[in-house]
Amino acid sequence: MTSADGATGSTDVQILEKVIYEVKRVIVGQDRLVERILVGLLAKGHVLLEGVPGVAKTLAVETFATVVGGSFSRVQFTPDLVPTDLVGTRIYRQGREEFDTELGPVVANFVLADEINRAPRRSSRHCSR
Repeated sequence: MTSADGATGSTDVQILEKVIYEVKRVIVGQDRLVERILVGLLAKGHVLLEGVPGVAKTLAVETFATVVGGSFSRVQFTPDLVPTDLVGTRIYRQGREEFDTELGPVVANFVLADEINRAPRRSSRHCSR
């Protein structure tokens, strides 16, 4: 709180309540999941979501990204994934005779790394940095 009357603190609480409300409009019956993702978001950290297929992990992350105005990307890890598939690369444009930078999916606010256990060590190591 920055003022004596607590106006800033109550505004923050209202924003958090609005985020939770909007997410729970889409993600029904997964209150713990929503709570844990919100804690990770507030802590500026990472969240490891584990679960069987069909429990709305992807939808939850995508919904959070939409509600808070962030960007979302999803990476499907496979054994043949290389680091440039994650971080991006530079591509030479022959017509313009210059390089363009193509950013990979990890350059987003919310990144869902699906099946990360299937990735080769050199690729999964880049995700942990």
